[in-house]
Amino acid sequence: MRFSNTKDLGTRIESAKAARQKVKRRLLVCAGTGCIANGSLEIADALQKELDARGVKLNVELSLKKTGCHGFCEHGPLVTFHPEEIFYQRVNAKDAAEIVEKTVLKGEVIDRLLYTDPTTKQKVTKYFDIPFYAKQQRVVLANCGQIDPAAIDDYFAVGGYSALKKVLEEKNPEGVISAVEEAGLRGRGGGGFTTGKKWRICRGQTSDKKYLICNGDEGDPGAFMDRSIMEGDPHAVLEGMMIGAYAIGANEGVIYVRHEYPLAVKHLEKAIADARACGILGENILGSNFSFDVSISRGGGAFVCGEETALLNSVMGETGEPRPRPPYPAVEGLWGKPTIINNVETLANVPTIINKGAKWFNGLGFKNSHGTKVFSLVGKVRNTGLVEVPMGATLRDIIFGIGGGILNDRPFKAVQTGGPSGGCIPASALDLPIDYETLTENGSMMGSGGMIVMDDRTCMVDVAKYFIKFLMGESCGKCVPCREGLRQMSYILENITEGKGKPEDIERIRELSVGILNGSLCALGQTAVNPVLSTLKYFENEYHAHIKDHKCPGGVCKPLITYGITDKCTGCTVCARACPVNCISGEKKKLHLIDQKKCTKCGACFSSCRFDAIEVK
Repeated sequence: MRFSNTKDLGTRIESAKAARQKVKRRLLVCAGTGCIANGSLEIADALQKELDARGVKLNVELSLKKTGCHGFCEHGPLVTFHPEEIFYQRVNAKDAAEIVEKTVLKGEVIDRLLYTDPTTKQKVTKYFDIPFYAKQQRVVLANCGQIDPAAIDDYFAVGGYSALKKVLEEKNPEGVISAVEEAGLRGRGGGGFTTGKKWRICRGQTSDKKYLICNGDEGDPGAFMDRSIMEGDPHAVLEGMMIGAYAIGANEGVIYVRHEYPLAVKHLEKAIADARACGILGENILGSNFSFDVSISRGGGAFVCGEETALLNSVMGETGEPRPRPPYPAVEGLWGKPTIINNVETLANVPTIINKGAKWFNGLGFKNSHGTKVFSLVGKVRNTGLVEVPMGATLRDIIFGIGGGILNDRPFKAVQTGGPSGGCIPASALDLPIDYETLTENGSMMGSGGMIVMDDRTCMVDVAKYFIKFLMGESCGKCVPCREGLRQMSYILENITEGKGKPEDIERIRELSVGILNGSLCALGQTAVNPVLSTLKYFENEYHAHIKDHKCPGGVCKPLITYGITDKCTGCTVCARACPVNCISGEKKKLHLIDQKKCTKCGACFSSCRFDAIEVK
């Protein structure tokens, strides 16, 4: 159905809402990338076959949907049942018959599929009683895991495109920009620049053509926030783009998506086609004078193309290298025309700001950081996955409240925020509020929202070396301070982790950092030294241990460690069975020994021991 005007759209939205309300029971299967990799599509097919076999029709009584990511990736594949809010985790296709027989037909709960709270050891039945979900406030992720991202009617049913309707009926471009400014929305891609201010600059440019680009080039290791939004709620991204384009006067948009995100591309292409078919995209949208269309540009996965000028070059088919600024893209961007570049999460916030009001959004958050922020919580934490909290929540709230604490109850050591360009924050700063300025003041940054948790078995020098090597490989090589500075930094850190470090290396690192930071052309080089400087700031003792004592406190750097077995050994033989070179000997229930001449320092014994009997010397 093609809508001729906003009234037609409003009618469709209301009918979709009414249809959703009539559905008495909903069976939702997570079909995000992580759960698909673990067989969730097979689970959905198995559930459908079981329903068919029992003559259960999908109608107003029951719906079965494949949704976007539910966020609790550690426990996937996930299946939820509503309105009871029953939450099943680590489901497989063999469970389908029991789910249909007991839960769908009889209303019974399958105890073995429920989540077990690691603190209370109690089974938790309901979705929102699980601390991982209960302690979040989902705004951008509100629809992810609740709707079928490939069905535009599902988006209508949750009020989708009502913000676009409101804008076209009630607001001029100036009114939209003012609302976004009043809300205090800042860029969620890492820079934190005020979105409304950026839009206003572009709006003020005189040009025959303007562009709006959605940056979906999510390159941080361990980050998957934008991917999950594009996969699970693609229409929200489109609607945010439309509103932004209306505000700045653009009639063409581009979604720049990294090549490694095929499911996101598939769902975006479907959303674009459906929106065009409905008259929401294209010429004279909903009978107005506003015309706007969107295409997809696929990036090759270069981290530097997350920088906006490098991204522009990539979209235009040129080498993804940054260029000097000014002029900024809002003045001279794609093909030399004024261009706004916002990341996925930023744009997905816009419809909510229009629908709920700037004051509502402004009321969330902390100081000058308003709204919520989505983080990908990974590393040595019990509950990995997608987390959305109001700005100002503390690191402790996320890591211990939502994340459930550190794996195997080991001591927390640090958390890396902001990806390769961010920094490592120690345990002493766990109660810091998460906002743009506070993280920067403490040697890190918000970044796009990656959060990597580390325990006491992490070597901070090795962490710094890893990120410098990553950035060295991702540097476009255009400017000398970044290209050669990172190479020298990597060489120094490599020597330190191999026991070849010198006392003067620490001062050399600091001097190099100043040169890289001040001399690099783009943000990649300007922020590349953050991981090193933050580890020096909080963990300089580990650098000294490597250099002076020739020891690695985290037990990671092979040339500096020796494994030994203490009298905690119970003689269980687990370590001996795990050793790939058979260098551990000993009888059952007696103290074991390691043959140091044969030991390759692989750490298999260290990782497998359940009694902390393996020590690092």
